Amino acid sequence: MDVPGWIWTLTVIGIVGLLVFDYVFHVRKAHIPTLREAGTWSALYVGIAVLFGIGVWIFGGATMGTEYFAGYVTEKALSVDNLFVFLIIMTSFKVPRADQQKVLLFGIVFSLIARTGFIFLGAALINAFAWVFYLFGLILLITAGNLIKPEGEDSHTADNLMVRLARRFLHTSEHYDGDKLFTVVDGRRALTPMLLVMVAIAGTDILFALDSIPAIFGLTQNVYLVFTATAFSLLGLRQLYFLIDGLLDRLIYLTYGLATILAFIGVKLILHALHENNVPFINDGQPVDVTEISTGLSLTVILGVLAVTVLASLTSPKGRAQNTVSAARRHASQYLDAETDPAHREEIFRNLLVEEEQMRALPEKYRKRIREEEKLMALLRRAHEEHDALVAR
Repeated sequence: MDVPGWIWTLTVIGIVGLLVFDYVFHVRKAHIPTLREAGTWSALYVGIAVLFGIGVWIFGGATMGTEYFAGYVTEKALSVDNLFVFLIIMTSFKVPRADQQKVLLFGIVFSLIARTGFIFLGAALINAFAWVFYLFGLILLITAGNLIKPEGEDSHTADNLMVRLARRFLHTSEHYDGDKLFTVVDGRRALTPMLLVMVAIAGTDILFALDSIPAIFGLTQNVYLVFTATAFSLLGLRQLYFLIDGLLDRLIYLTYGLATILAFIGVKLILHALHENNVPFINDGQPVDVTEISTGLSLTVILGVLAVTVLASLTSPKGRAQNTVSAARRHASQYLDAETDPAHREEIFRNLLVEEEQMRALPEKYRKRIREEEKLMALLRRAHEEHDALVAR
C-alpha cells in the first residue's frame, strides 16, 4: 500500500515534535530522572507506538499491522541490547548521572538520522537488485553468530576510531564542565569529554544500524512501516535506560534471544530471496519453489523467543549474581570518579553497601569467583577507604 505524502509529512512532524518536547521539558535542565518519571514516560511512548500500530492495522489492514508490530518489537529488543553498550561508553567516560540524559537524547537523534539514511538506501538497493535479500540474510546470520561468541565488557570499547580522531586533531579537556560541549582551559577554547562521549555514541550507532535495518527489511519491505517502527522503537529509549538500568546486567540471556531472532529473520530473508530469485548461478536464474515464512509466524516467534529469554534471565541465579556484581562495580566507579554532588555520592555509597550485602548472601561458588576478581575487590576497597576518609574529616 502506497502511503500519501501528507501522511509522511505529518508523521515526521509528530516524531520531531516528540523529540523537541523531550529536550525542552526533560533534558534541557540536567537532573536524574526518578523511577516514577522514567516509568511514566516509558509507558507513554510505548502506548503511542501501540496506538500508532492499531491505526496502521485499522487503515492499512491486518498484514500491514502485523508487519509493523513485528518490526517494532524486533527493533525495540535490539535497542535494549544497544543500551548495554551505551552504559559501557558512559561508564568509560565517567559521565555524571545527571548529564547522561543529554548524551542519550543525542544518541537517539543521531541514530534516527543515520537509520533513516540506511532505510532509504536499503529500499533503493532492494528495488534495483533482488539479490540484496541474500546479502541482508547473510549479514543477519553472521551477526547472530557474533552475538553468541563469548565476550567481556572490554569488547565494547568507548575508544573507537571517531573518538581517537577527535582526540588527535581537536583540543580536548580532561574534565567536564556541567553538560557543556565546550569549555575554556588555560585561556584556550577546548572540547569537553561530553562531546567525546557523543562522538563515541555516534560511532556505535552506525554499527547498530548495519544490523537493525536488514533485520526489519526481513519483516517488511514497506518503507513507511520500516521508518515508523524504527523511529518509535528509538523514542522513549532515554526513559527506558533509567527505568531498567538496574536490570540491564540481569538480562544475561537476551543476547542469545536476539541471536536466535536475527538468525530466524536471516533464514526468512534467504527463503524470500530464493522465492524471488533471478541470480544466474542459482537455479539458472529461476525462482526456487520454497516455503516462505509468514509475517504472523515471524511475530509469534519473535515474541516467544523474547519472553523465554527474559524470563530465563530474571529467574536465573547466575543472572542475579551477575547483576549484583555489575551494579556494585558501577556504583563504586561512580562514587570514586564520576559524581561530585555530596548528597548523590552518599546515595551511591548506600546502594553499594546494599549490593555488597547481596554479594555476601550469594552461594559460595559465586562468592569465590567474586573474591578472585582482584580489580573488583581493589575498586571496592578504594570506595570504602575514600568514604571513611570523608567521614573522618
